Amino acid sequence: MLRHSFFFLLTSLLSLSAHPVPESAKWLTYSGGEGPGKGKHIVLIAADQEYRSEQAMPMMAGILSKHHGFDCTVLFGVNEKGMVDPTMPVYPKKGKEDEFEQHNIPGLEHLMSADLVIFFHRLLTLPEGQLKKIATYLDSGKPVIALRTANHGFRGRIPYSKEGKNINFGRDILGGSFMGHHGGWHREATRGTIVKELAGHPIVSGVKDIWGPSDVYRTYKEGTTLPEDCTILVWGQPLTGLSPEDKPNIKKEALPVAWFKTWSTSMGTKARVFNTTMGSARDLQSAGLRRLIINASYWGMGLEDKITPNRSVAYTRKYEPRPSGFNYEKLGVRPQLPSDFR
Repeated sequence: MLRHSFFFLLTSLLSLSAHPVPESAKWLTYSGGEGPGKGKHIVLIAADQEYRSEQAMPMMAGILSKHHGFDCTVLFGVNEKGMVDPTMPVYPKKGKEDEFEQHNIPGLEHLMSADLVIFFHRLLTLPEGQLKKIATYLDSGKPVIALRTANHGFRGRIPYSKEGKNINFGRDILGGSFMGHHGGWHREATRGTIVKELAGHPIVSGVKDIWGPSDVYRTYKEGTTLPEDCTILVWGQPLTGLSPEDKPNIKKEALPVAWFKTWSTSMGTKARVFNTTMGSARDLQSAGLRRLIINASYWGMGLEDKITPNRSVAYTRKYEPRPSGFNYEKLGVRPQLPSDFR
């Protein structure tokens, strides 16, 4: 009897510490270490074509798991051979629409066990079944974080309606969709400044020196502002070049680059949402931006009382992201196995 009880206790302890997603060649899993996030599961989606999310999301998963205790799973956009492939077209060629290949993100069923999803995708055309899995998560009341191109993450509609209206991921859930490059595309970097009145907000605890080589996005028409339900946390000032030492481009006003809001689902539950139009792989070389997103992860899951301003956001492995852009051959971007990004 004693032996049986010990075996049952050991099995229970192992199940409690096990990662909620099985290991697979199709995605990456990172088991959480000791930390405030122990027992929580974060899914990070890497499926853009320009800003090297395939490098950025594994790096963030490593930090969130090792330094903060979260179990993390990285899902990738892959081609027909199962290779992570940022080079896949987002639009069909004229006259060859029948040859256009849909995108594919294996593992979206694991959104069911997620306590938070971090989206970094761009102009995807996904199978209806995969879109439904995403829509189910979005209507669950669980938190959402969106980075850079996620505000125009889907090329078409998603199967998600509320009160008879089809929901747009960028405009409705995030509070703004891509409306153009306010800063010079690949010419003007961004300097982030925290809103003074919100300097005590938990998401910006310990956050300093927000900078990135990606330009400022516009997400609303000139002469207007973000929707009323959005609270601006960080303003982004376009610079005159791509160096952190470059001066502000005084001909261009600062626009919001990070904000938070609440999304009310079809059942009336409230989901916490954080959006930043920064977040390219090279933007995330900024420790301040990494901390901002990690703090937002705690906040989204209602763990803001566990945020500390000095918990590590250091890399857990070598991180040398490629530059942003579509000149794939020149930049060394090619289809690779998910395991190549661990």
